[in-house]
Amino acid sequence: IAETINQKIHPRGVAVVIEAQHLCMIMRGVEKQNSVAVTSSMLGVFKENQNTRNEFLNLVRHQPK
Repeated sequence: IAETINQKIHPRGVAVVIEAQHLCMIMRGVEKQNSVAVTSSMLGVFKENQNTRNEFLNLVRHQPK
């Protein structure tokens, strides 16, 4: 997702955070009903500048679910 945005519109930076539930963890194997996987990708200014990255991450962490 981040790479596609970066290639299509050439922004100064792209930050993507995805939070999802894996059915394989919920239904079989681990069997933890509240298991959530989080992945992120930081490009450009979000990768290069820790302050910018931290500002973004703080904003997305404080959003109501």
